[in-house]
Amino acid sequence: MNKTAFKKKFLDLLTEKFAISVEDASLFEIYTTLGTLIRSSYAKDWRHTWSTYDHEQQKQVYYFSIEFLPGRMMKSNLLNMGWLDTVQAALADLGIQLDDVLVQEPDMALGNGGLGRLASCFMDSIASEGLPGNGNGIRYKYGLFKQKFIDGYQVELPNEWLARGNLWEVRRESKSVDVYFNGYVRLNKLDDGTIVPVHEDPTIVRAVPYDTGMVGFRNGTVNTLRLWDAEIPLSEESHYRSIEQRRAIQDLTSVLYPDDSNEEGRRLRLMQEYFFVSAGVQSILRHFKTKQQKMQNLDEFVAIHINDTHPAMCVAEFMRLLLDEEKMSWERAWNLTVKVMSYTNHTIMSEALEKWSVEMLQSVQPRIYQIIEEIDRRFVEEMTGVVDWEVIQRTRIISDGLVHMAHLAIIGSHSTNGVAKLHSDLLKTVVLHDFYRLYPDRFNNKTNGIAERRWLQLANPSLSTVLDKTIGQTWRYEANDLHLLMNYSEDKAVHKQLQQAKQANKERLAAFILQETGVRINEHAIFDVQIKRLHAYKRQLLNLLHILTLYFEIKEEGCTDIQPRVFIFGAKAAPSYHYAKSIIKVINEVGKMIQEDPEVSDKLSIVFLEDYSVSLAEVIIPAADVSEQISLASKEASGTSNMKLMLNGAITIATLDGANIEIRDAVGDENIVIFGLTESQVYDYYEQANYHAYSYYEALPKLKRVVDSFVDGTIANIYPEGKEIFDSLLTYNDEFFVLRDYEAYVNAQKEIEKAYQNQERWLKMSLINVANAGRFSADYTVMKYAEDIWQIEAKPKSRKAKDEKYVPYTL
Repeated sequence: MNKTAFKKKFLDLLTEKFAISVEDASLFEIYTTLGTLIRSSYAKDWRHTWSTYDHEQQKQVYYFSIEFLPGRMMKSNLLNMGWLDTVQAALADLGIQLDDVLVQEPDMALGNGGLGRLASCFMDSIASEGLPGNGNGIRYKYGLFKQKFIDGYQVELPNEWLARGNLWEVRRESKSVDVYFNGYVRLNKLDDGTIVPVHEDPTIVRAVPYDTGMVGFRNGTVNTLRLWDAEIPLSEESHYRSIEQRRAIQDLTSVLYPDDSNEEGRRLRLMQEYFFVSAGVQSILRHFKTKQQKMQNLDEFVAIHINDTHPAMCVAEFMRLLLDEEKMSWERAWNLTVKVMSYTNHTIMSEALEKWSVEMLQSVQPRIYQIIEEIDRRFVEEMTGVVDWEVIQRTRIISDGLVHMAHLAIIGSHSTNGVAKLHSDLLKTVVLHDFYRLYPDRFNNKTNGIAERRWLQLANPSLSTVLDKTIGQTWRYEANDLHLLMNYSEDKAVHKQLQQAKQANKERLAAFILQETGVRINEHAIFDVQIKRLHAYKRQLLNLLHILTLYFEIKEEGCTDIQPRVFIFGAKAAPSYHYAKSIIKVINEVGKMIQEDPEVSDKLSIVFLEDYSVSLAEVIIPAADVSEQISLASKEASGTSNMKLMLNGAITIATLDGANIEIRDAVGDENIVIFGLTESQVYDYYEQANYHAYSYYEALPKLKRVVDSFVDGTIANIYPEGKEIFDSLLTYNDEFFVLRDYEAYVNAQKEIEKAYQNQERWLKMSLINVANAGRFSADYTVMKYAEDIWQIEAKPKSRKAKDEKYVPYTL
């Protein structure tokens, strides 16, 4: 492809679609035309990819996740196809700026945070490594929500990302399946002893798949992300005679994480989980049966991965289909299920290890409950006499009227992995210790990774250009080649180029903030960034305590030598998570207080950007100087924002939690700032029950001044929220040890400030972080999954050598 060929094809297609010239076309019409051209150009590769998998009889992995968070796909597709530079130049010839076109695309509202972004990074890397892999999820109409701040409060609005359609998806109505809910399942026993389940009075929902191509990086591989939408089958139309009845079906795929603070919301969430699990597993088995292979060899062709507990019903649904539809014996079906299934645990927080009431699961999916009940009975029978009864009671799937979904996923799969070394160790020694004793060979670690193509090549062209000039372009194909930058760790000229690239990104973010919020920030201040889901254990509150400490040092102690800082937050709080929403309110009000105080505003700023998303992160992360990774040690499974910020040269201030430990090991103690309790100290507090938050409040005058400001009127407009936070720290004894880590955190921040003031040292630290970020590429992570867990291989000749001349996708 060249500019001339592209322009001709583009202009012809614009005329064909809209009957207008480029001068008269709107940016959205240009975006639609370009997207159509891109998709039609990888369509042959998409078809060739799946037909090759079938022809070669390759084993495929199906990655089940309640969330996918791809971000905008146009620029990513252009990069992976090798078209980006040509298209950008060709459009410029036509008087069109590609960046103006790209912003016409809405972020796909299919996830919330790290879980969904990880799943999308994996989809990118699986395709880029030429691995036979597919995603399976839900096509949400509104996603989580669109976040707005009104009077400092988070307000949730519908995110109508599909209002103008989705260029990248293809509706596959012929691949639809029916999913059954509710009713009653009667077990009939035939004369030969066979048990036949009969589902009486079910609610039948049609699951319709929408497929999106996952374009690999310059290798001709295009895998599939399949998302399911819920519709009313034509045969069932007569049962839905009111808008309310029809809406009940539509709601199945309306929003991510329905409010589970009430029974109705919990029921909807459970139905969502079964809906996409059943649709996906049915689709897999239906496709397998076209291969003319024996069902008992299914595990040689299919791997199903359970990403967190939301898809844990894959185990029971797979069993249902093998037992009820394929008439397989229990023993053979169970053996196959365990071989096919694998599970990633993403948390040690008990609230995220899903549990459903027996009554609700029986009601929503009676047959699935019957199967889970039998799995549980056989597990107890198998373990009785082998381990203590107390261990059996702690590990069985059904206990105390609850169905434990993590237990189902572990018992019903051959692999359980954590997502960072510390997390995996904690699973084995603490959280899932009983299971580790039962199945030691099933436990392993797979540290998370990121798609460095998006988070460096796409998000940070300024830095990418410096890298190309300094170490060549092989890092674009093999992320570990970033380590070549270590040869320039003392090179002042390279330091200067890195500094200029960072400054350009800071100016870009400052312009964006001014445009979006009207706030003018100091482009030469330290850009201190905390971007992640708003949760108490992630301790945005600790960050706020430090900001208030600086505020009072200026206001009440007359400190004038403080290095100017801009504190940038991006986070959503779950709609029913009142405490998290209170923290958002207080951060916003402190930001307003600082902004309106000329004595402080030239030194400090707080910017809390609305509606945090992938595309917003792509603007924030390249501009960051400081990466806040300050969760309570032992609580964060891995983190991936830590990797993205490191890759873009930010210095990490962190507790020894999640992948922060591996980042420290990569860059060395002198190039990261570590503070706070360790996981063993946290567990000591738990065991001894001797933590007293009030003692730290009384002992540290600066801390007392800050905590009192939540209730003494210093900060306007936060009376109920400030009182709630004050009480959480003192009355309820500070669940996440914020006050215990406060002094260490303030001292660590002083170390950050001191390092930044020595720019020669700071730039060397930044360079070392970039140079050592390659090991966190999702490309390497998925290859470990492929080899150790899924047992899948790249399709022949799919990976190009980094020194091979690439022929782009053709028009």
